[in-house]
Amino acid sequence: MRLKEWFASCHRNLPWRETRDPYSIWVSEVMLQQTQVNTVIPYYRRFTERFSTVLLLADADFQEALKLWEGLGYYSRIRNFHKAAGRVRDLFGGVVPQDWMSFRALPGVGDYIAAAVLSIASGQPYAVVDGNVKRVLARLLLMNMPTNHPTSHKVYLEPALQLLDTGDPGLHNQALMELGAMVCKPAAPLCETCPVQTDCMAFRLRQTVNYPHRLKKPDTPLYAVAVGVVYRDDRVLITQRKPDGLLGGLWEFPGGKIREMESAEDACIREIREETGISVCVQSHLTQVRHAYTHFKIVMDVFICRYLEGSVRLNGPCDYRWAAMDELERYPFPGANRKFMKLLKL
Repeated sequence: MRLKEWFASCHRNLPWRETRDPYSIWVSEVMLQQTQVNTVIPYYRRFTERFSTVLLLADADFQEALKLWEGLGYYSRIRNFHKAAGRVRDLFGGVVPQDWMSFRALPGVGDYIAAAVLSIASGQPYAVVDGNVKRVLARLLLMNMPTNHPTSHKVYLEPALQLLDTGDPGLHNQALMELGAMVCKPAAPLCETCPVQTDCMAFRLRQTVNYPHRLKKPDTPLYAVAVGVVYRDDRVLITQRKPDGLLGGLWEFPGGKIREMESAEDACIREIREETGISVCVQSHLTQVRHAYTHFKIVMDVFICRYLEGSVRLNGPCDYRWAAMDELERYPFPGANRKFMKLLKL
């Protein structure tokens, strides 16, 4: 009861909390995976304005959906979401299924998203277990299972189900997630304002700073990369990444990893030849960009290049364009490319 009262008076006014439409809630939960709320809000507004129903998303060209996702990262989310929208159109007549088995079977829908959407949209008694919920439960119940352990979801799901308010599971789930986000923070939790302070074992035993436990992550590898902006007359070469895998479907300037004992300039020429089949020469060094992905980081040297000879031939189901500068904004690019594109003469 104290948790719901706290949520009623202290919750953030977020756009997806203004609806019980399962599709809109689904959009928000997909976007919120691995992404902060403040980052998601403008993307959510733009996305739901253009694709206000699951049918509009299903019928849209994937590149348009990908462009609206540009910069949000974790692009497998939008690939799966677009595929799932097509399944909803083809199998369920454009109505988001509200039974666990059907919804959970859609591409990209895991236990967390299924529980969140079904509990919030239609009041079904499923408990959500995300990072915020795990942190609250670890402190509340003094749970020792590391929250980032591969099997932690099942371990934390059991107490989450025991604590679930089946009378209003959607409100309970939102309140518990909000508590983790706003009060039971990873560092410096605001215990004095916590509505469940008296029930928290970590607080009572003054062990809050020691919970939750987390497995230490391995050091993040750093890769050196060379990329070329290849000019042919007044156009530049852009290539599309393979549809699946990292950054699938996005467009980029060609390049790749620098080999040991190889200069960045030589790597740029070699990678462009191997990737596209054309020969180029380097005219100048544009900039160096640092960018972090989930499991690795890159330092990218960017060169201005001039086309010499050859026809573009790509490996696999990829595409390319010789694009005019004023056309580049039409294409979705990775964040690392966006960091230096502002230096080009658009």
